[in-house]
Amino acid sequence: MQLIALLIGIIILLVLIIKFKINTFVSLVLTAVITAIILGMPLGKIADSITNGIGSQLGELSMVFGFGAMLGRLVSDSGGAYIIANTLIKRFGKQRLQIAVMIASFILGIALFFEVGMVLLVPIVFAIAVEAGVPILYLGIPMAAALSVTHGFLPPHPAPVAIAQVLGANDGRVLLFGFIIAIIAAYIAGPLFSRVARKFIPDAFKAKGNLSSIGEIKHFSPEESPSFGLSVLTALFPVILLAIATIYTMAINDGVTPKHPSMLDSIVEFIGSPSIAMLISLFFAMWTMGWGRKRSTAQIMESLESAVKSIAMLLLIIGGGGAFKQVLIDGGVGKEVAKIFLGSSISPLILGWLVAVVLRIALGSATVASLTAAGIVAPLMAQSGVDPALMVLAIGAGSLAASHVNDAGFWMFREYFDLTVKQTLETWTVLESVISVIGIILVMILNLLFH
Repeated sequence: MQLIALLIGIIILLVLIIKFKINTFVSLVLTAVITAIILGMPLGKIADSITNGIGSQLGELSMVFGFGAMLGRLVSDSGGAYIIANTLIKRFGKQRLQIAVMIASFILGIALFFEVGMVLLVPIVFAIAVEAGVPILYLGIPMAAALSVTHGFLPPHPAPVAIAQVLGANDGRVLLFGFIIAIIAAYIAGPLFSRVARKFIPDAFKAKGNLSSIGEIKHFSPEESPSFGLSVLTALFPVILLAIATIYTMAINDGVTPKHPSMLDSIVEFIGSPSIAMLISLFFAMWTMGWGRKRSTAQIMESLESAVKSIAMLLLIIGGGGAFKQVLIDGGVGKEVAKIFLGSSISPLILGWLVAVVLRIALGSATVASLTAAGIVAPLMAQSGVDPALMVLAIGAGSLAASHVNDAGFWMFREYFDLTVKQTLETWTVLESVISVIGIILVMILNLLFH
């Protein structure tokens, strides 16, 4: 019953958006209500489930998104994004732009959550694409692929770290094997896949992107722009703060938060929180891209306000996705999926991947899918003899598969690159699935080599 309700819910959502052109946020919330009723949830609890879903999705994310958009707008309005774009184009050349974007996104993605990386990188990708005269999606796909693989495979991201704890895996081995898988998967799902996609869905590559979300890209002379180094430092400041916190925790406290933290531990944990890191970075940007360049406070505030206005609907859409996800979880869809796989005799690595794939498709959240899958396969680990680090990566690969209408990343990609739902399914959903399939293939190869 739960799986039928899920299928009906997804069909309703697609019909509302594609057929009737209903606003995405309204469609998501309406679908969540209808799906909750079909799942048999008590009518009095449906509103609480939807509210909790929106709240949990937008809690810290709203601050991270807001501050990230403001920082990006300041870098853009001051000429910082333009100078970064120009310098990258000159150094890498038009032929190697995709590789340049992928490497930059990969480095950023190691320290940043997927959503934060997207907010910071999209303005730069747009600027580079416009300057180089290439389709925005041509660079957007390598960017998204690089951010996605770091999110799914590499500590210190929440899912790999949490699964490693559940399964008793060594973080160092997860990171080592994860790097091998992530680099190969990012290249195949990024530059290689974008070339195939451009042949089969050329219309998607004609999209100009949702420039309203980051503002108009202006052109600046080198004299009136900040230096390349200062622009990069400002754009990467959140990464630097988060990286400091991560390296400190792993080096000083073996990656574990101490029960009795010292003052230094507390300070590092404070600046390592994504929302605080973004707040500190925003004030740094207000100086380097604002007051330090003789811009008035009024001009700086104008940039901040326009940035917030541009992401309002995007935030609502992500919240709506959270509502739909919460209804599916509260309605018992996750438990129903778990029952299907219990007692199966297939390889634990394939089983972990499959469970994560089904949960990802059903629930949308990669983190929820991976943690639930880890709980299901954990009892099999002792008797199977499988390296726990490879199981972490198998589940991580499965949790990235087939991102669709119940995943916030799907709507972010659609909004930023101004695609139709169909085009997003053909690009973003396929991209994520390619990463997932390449991931499990490489996990099985590593299992043969190191078993």
